[in-house]
Amino acid sequence: MLILILFIVWMIFFDANSYLIHHELDNDINALQDNSEFYQNEIDHDKTFIKKMEDSNEMEKFAREKYYLKRENEDIYIIENEDSIKKEEKR
Repeated sequence: MLILILFIVWMIFFDANSYLIHHELDNDINALQDNSEFYQNEIDHDKTFIKKMEDSNEMEKFAREKYYLKRENEDIYIIENEDSIKKEEKR
């Protein structure tokens, strides 16, 4: 009986393939799978964005909104509401 108990304790705690090591490795695998899903979603989002930027009108819209680019004969006036200023300060 003592040998059986020692064997079980050995297998759970001290063996190279112990339960604790398997549990830790399972947690690592789950974390890596979560990261993989996150990055796959980011890749899909970026592919959609790139496809959208193939349209020259969409690219112009993005450049105007994000970088305030303009044509030579245009003037840009940036109007900020107090609501939008408060939101930017919170970030």
